Amino acid sequence: MTAAASSKLEALTIIPPDHPLVGRVTPPGSKSITNRALLLAALAKGTSRLSGALKSKDTALMAKALIQMGVSVEEPDATSFVVTSDGALKAPTEPLVLGNAGTATRFLTAAVSLVEGRVVVDGDEAMRKRPIEPLLVALRSLGIDATSETGCPPVLINGTGSFGSGRVEIDGGLSSQYVSALLMAAPFGEGPIEVALTGKDLDARGYVNLTLAAMRAFGASVEQLDEMTWQVQPTGYQATDFHIEPDASAATYLWAAEALTGGSIDLGVPMEAFTQPDAEAAKLIRMFPRMPAVIDGSQMQDAVPTLAVLAAFNETPVRFVGIANLRVKECDRISALSTELNRIRPGLAHEEGDDLVVASDPRLIELKHRNARTSIETYDDHRIAMSFALAALKIGGIAILDPDCVGKTYPGYWDALRSLGVETV
Repeated sequence: MTAAASSKLEALTIIPPDHPLVGRVTPPGSKSITNRALLLAALAKGTSRLSGALKSKDTALMAKALIQMGVSVEEPDATSFVVTSDGALKAPTEPLVLGNAGTATRFLTAAVSLVEGRVVVDGDEAMRKRPIEPLLVALRSLGIDATSETGCPPVLINGTGSFGSGRVEIDGGLSSQYVSALLMAAPFGEGPIEVALTGKDLDARGYVNLTLAAMRAFGASVEQLDEMTWQVQPTGYQATDFHIEPDASAATYLWAAEALTGGSIDLGVPMEAFTQPDAEAAKLIRMFPRMPAVIDGSQMQDAVPTLAVLAAFNETPVRFVGIANLRVKECDRISALSTELNRIRPGLAHEEGDDLVVASDPRLIELKHRNARTSIETYDDHRIAMSFALAALKIGGIAILDPDCVGKTYPGYWDALRSLGVETV
């Protein structure tokens, strides 16, 4: 066994605190914004300095892929990247292997179309089960040679250095990441490119707004023609200094921990200052223990695990709707949430189609001092691990399996809880 393997923690048990959680915790930078900024800086000629950035497994995979394509990515400190590029990506000598990083995989699948040559975009076994064919269909409509044997990674792109021109359509209800991927590559068209949504609505529209804001910061010219269509001019990007706000998805765990324990956790940023869509969860967390009977999670999908575990302690049941896309995240999160909530107490949750219904039981707090162990399977999914840690703040004996999986987006999560007086064994 290697030293790295022997140091891997198999489980972490949280001892429910007997006090409100009070203190200051600085959440890591936004993963969503960091990966957007890394890519845009790599596509811009010159040197860009990214501050407030997240350093995690997902952003490391993005940075590594950019380095493979000839971009210089330096890390002068724990929250900064300095990206230097000549404005063009080079064909890598090896496949871009992106683990289970969904944003990096979708964004780079479109961006590597700008490479002159052959590029393979691949991931781990979990990523090879996550769909990407709708994005490939959209790329092919622009004349780009983009194929996959399974409709999931690995993807083969034969790039020509251009993103074509004209109009590209994609079903916005499938994944906002597809839309963002097309938008970010569009400034390299041979002429203006219209990105148009089909279907009834856009999944997680707030993430597309993050994309547009980042694009404009790097000099892109984007005009919204109507609710479902954007026109992007062939401007390319300009290097810039860019500050990344704290991660709203990470903040939801701290807001929920505050609500569950009656504490006061200062994040250094007020709830209202976040521009990321998951920050909308703050309004619902403030309602605890009287959260609404129905919560539409379509526009704040990464916050749903947090809200679902919090709902277990609510005064009344909560149904989560609009969350079908959670089935194709790092794991099937709807199934995972239902299964693990029922591990805590049988009947605590169930699935109805693609809805998740949490029965809610305020009496769960009576289990604070129980000695029986309940092992929570995390499915190599950081959000399952971090959200079920919230249940462990009120219920004794909960052990989080594979706790190191939080490194995907929040490597310091367990230390953050300990800084608030939470004991772990």
